[in-house]
Amino acid sequence: MARYIGPKCKICRREGEKLFLRGSRCYTDKCAFTRRGYPPGTHGRVGRRKLTSYATQLREKQKVKAIYGVLEQQFRKTFTRATRISGNTGENLLVLLERRLDNVIYQLGFASSRTQARQLVRHGHIVVDGKKVNVPSYLVKTGQEIKLIDSQKKNPAVLKSLEERDLDRIVGWLKVDKDTVSAKVLRHPNREDITLPIQESLIVEFYSK
Repeated sequence: MARYIGPKCKICRREGEKLFLRGSRCYTDKCAFTRRGYPPGTHGRVGRRKLTSYATQLREKQKVKAIYGVLEQQFRKTFTRATRISGNTGENLLVLLERRLDNVIYQLGFASSRTQARQLVRHGHIVVDGKKVNVPSYLVKTGQEIKLIDSQKKNPAVLKSLEERDLDRIVGWLKVDKDTVSAKVLRHPNREDITLPIQESLIVEFYSK
């Protein structure tokens, strides 16, 4: 499957805000957005043009895709699924994205970024209710138990991520046990649990055209 493999900091610079795509590095002075907050490219320093309403909606969609590491086809399928659920479509979309297994692994602190979390899932290092799951888009459900396989519990990258992750930053719909590197899904997330700088209404407007 095609996937963006270029510098992730360029995405943040393109969107004009920190998206925290590189884990702990984004919280340091090494962050490229902190050092070069202007858009990438030859004319980046010139300044940003005023965007049309369509461009604003498009940029919001592209930003959310970048945050969760989802490509267009999968993102559109998720949006279609959100429209079939009762309630606010924009909020439903974000809840579905939050329930993705790769995002959950990142939120728990088992990985320092969603990219690293996706790799753990892809390589079969994650167990859900006693069964290995290697699909990053798998949607977790209330009551499920998520564990890291025993051979990865001493993984230096995992240990470093757990050490850096503040327990206060663990979202309220998940309960983590750092000692056993496991967690439980207490409930489905709601809009208040999602603190990312996202205006989901713009995405709904974009797909409604």
